[in-house]
Amino acid sequence: MAPRTSPEISGMGHSMKRKEDPRFLRGQGRYVDDIVLPGMVFMDIVRSPFAHAKITKIDTARALKVPGVLAVITGETLAKFNLHWMPTLMSDTQMVLPTEKVMYQAQEVAAVIATDRYAAADGVEAVEVSYDPLPVLVDPFKALEPGAPVLRTDKKGKTDNRIFHWEAGDRQGTDAELAGSEVVVKQDLYIPRIHVSSIETCGCVADFDRAQGKLTVYMTTQAPHAIRTVFALVAGHVGLSEERIRIVSPDIGGGFGGKVPVYPGYVIAVAASVVLGKPVKWIEDRMENLQADSFARDYHISAELGAKRDGTMTALRIKTIADHGYTDAAANPSKFPAGLFSICTGSYQLGHAFAEVDGVYTNKPPGGIAYRCSFRVTEAVHAIERLTDILAHELGMDPAELRFKNFIPPESFPYHSALGWDYDSGNYAAALRKAMDRIGYAELRKEQAEKRARGELMGIGISSFTEIVGAGPSKQFDILGIKMFDSCEIRVHPTGKAIARFGTKSQGQGHETTYAQIVAEELGIPAAHVQVEEGDTDTAPYGLGTYASRSTPVAGAAGAVAARKIRDKARKIAAHLLEVAEEDLVWEPGKFSVKGAPQRSKTIQDIALAAYTNHPQGMEAGLEAVSYYDPPNLTFPFGSYICVVDLDRGTGEVKIRRFVAVDDCGNIINPMIVDGQIHGGLTMGMAPALLEEISYDEDGNIQGGSFMDYLLPTAMETPSWETDKTVTPSPHHPLGAKGVGESATVGAPPAIANAVVDALWHLGVRNIDIPITPEKVWRILHEKGVAE
Repeated sequence: MAPRTSPEISGMGHSMKRKEDPRFLRGQGRYVDDIVLPGMVFMDIVRSPFAHAKITKIDTARALKVPGVLAVITGETLAKFNLHWMPTLMSDTQMVLPTEKVMYQAQEVAAVIATDRYAAADGVEAVEVSYDPLPVLVDPFKALEPGAPVLRTDKKGKTDNRIFHWEAGDRQGTDAELAGSEVVVKQDLYIPRIHVSSIETCGCVADFDRAQGKLTVYMTTQAPHAIRTVFALVAGHVGLSEERIRIVSPDIGGGFGGKVPVYPGYVIAVAASVVLGKPVKWIEDRMENLQADSFARDYHISAELGAKRDGTMTALRIKTIADHGYTDAAANPSKFPAGLFSICTGSYQLGHAFAEVDGVYTNKPPGGIAYRCSFRVTEAVHAIERLTDILAHELGMDPAELRFKNFIPPESFPYHSALGWDYDSGNYAAALRKAMDRIGYAELRKEQAEKRARGELMGIGISSFTEIVGAGPSKQFDILGIKMFDSCEIRVHPTGKAIARFGTKSQGQGHETTYAQIVAEELGIPAAHVQVEEGDTDTAPYGLGTYASRSTPVAGAAGAVAARKIRDKARKIAAHLLEVAEEDLVWEPGKFSVKGAPQRSKTIQDIALAAYTNHPQGMEAGLEAVSYYDPPNLTFPFGSYICVVDLDRGTGEVKIRRFVAVDDCGNIINPMIVDGQIHGGLTMGMAPALLEEISYDEDGNIQGGSFMDYLLPTAMETPSWETDKTVTPSPHHPLGAKGVGESATVGAPPAIANAVVDALWHLGVRNIDIPITPEKVWRILHEKGVAE
């Protein structure tokens, strides 16, 4: 979209430098661990070495003798106040501290409060816990077997380990269509458990003011208002009602979905502050973060795709087992963990589809949360894009040709998918064609054939994905029953400067800049003169937070709507000042002028002053508005990625030679920020494709619980990403924007996997589950007799 405002105003379409960066570059960011309050004490947590065990005794005597230790809190301590259990954000429950048994390795067992962090750590070492081990279930298939031990015995009447069964689509029609299809490809896929591994771990400072009866919690949360509501539900019976709770989320060093849940450490710190009357700080270390916080993925997928001999896709059937650990961070399947998986029909016209997901309890830490993706969209895209490539190879068609043949055409939008979504807009063929032209696709295929004749292994992988973002439509989404609108409050001061407060919370996405540019676009107030605030429940309007790429699609829309309300009032004031009728005024960013007499005008600054000094009789003073935006639909960004890999026949190493990413996120607010989001997302997409995995042995011991074992990409492993864009505006969004923060993590893994399998298909390799490590490739090369 061509920019409609000047660079001086810096509205939409301009690569304005980020307003928040100067303080970060100067080391002036303010994170939770930077907060120091008078009299503050410190908390550390005792964690279970067992994945499943009865607690027979907790002896705190030695710990209480450690110099500096003030208290030891156990489940029995919290049970006296009914604080030992709490709700998750999506309908399930979880322990704060156990009273009877532990359910996963590294679960919180007790907490030590001390005068400094070192004394607290010493106290943790001195707490003696006796356990009686119980049978461990880490395999979700075994957990579903008849006679398997029921893990959640706290749930009355629970007779198995199934959390939910969810399904969408036409089972009978799909079965019949697949039975009659000329070609059917089947594939089992496993997408392993991974962790967001943010630069900053989780933590909080809980400060209960006994004199005022008010609790303030500074914490690493992406959803401050939702967290406040959870705290009110947990602690309301002890006098902490919602108006007496303030959540402050300062700067956050990365979230990616991992800082959405309410972790037990937060609640324990609050309880300790209430009991001791002192501020309590808890900051987890890196191993705690990796071993105990919420995880993503862990999906076992069995998929079938039918087609005609000419490549026309006919039907898709997918059955999934979702391992959500001992408690579900998102247990309502119609909302996040399963519901969004139904985007699995992807970018293709499919007349019939059926998808089902079974959520399962196991002896693992809580699952079901995101990893910079819209809750199961990555898994859905991986399934359909892998199947599409398998089908292409089976039919002897070029993977690009097969995609072109089956893309939903632009004239079919809005498009109602076989699984019930209404895609807002798209031009998938244009994105793929642009990616092919950029990378030189035809020449690469020729090069691949020549190299294959020489025994070299080169692969080309395509991923043409459709995302689904902007969680918000109240007809489909809620958290704890609260509809997933989001909010903005804008106040224009008499001097024409503005403050805009939002219900979201940035973790590095550039909200202070992007939101200011939206206000600048709508009101003509320079973005530099718009102060953006988030993260304080005492000042921000109620919102549901930042995740699932909902900032621009929902909160950004709220900002645009609020600004337009202000502009409507400003028009009335301008008409009063210019002594003309409202319909005689013409708006251009920053001022109203009289039709046919452009020299007669009033700037937004003139109008702002008049709103406080010379507004029409009978009109309220001031120039401000608030919007709680409930979107009519989600938005559906999309893209086409092409990856070129070379495989080392001696080591099995996968070398990404080139990677072209063409994204379409509708109208773009700040191209530079979009590019940054895509580059970061591509690296986070490469990570699970080639490196990241957290697994457990049969006793529930975590494998990947430190950075010695859990591998993250560095600058050495990251290729030079090549990016480009198409622009297909969303017809229902006030700005035509769609959201882009998670697209690259959705599209990158199948592009890389498709490229590796493409390099090996002629050897009989049909699939390699991610992460595609050198060891996996090396073993395949040896099995096929082509290793050097």
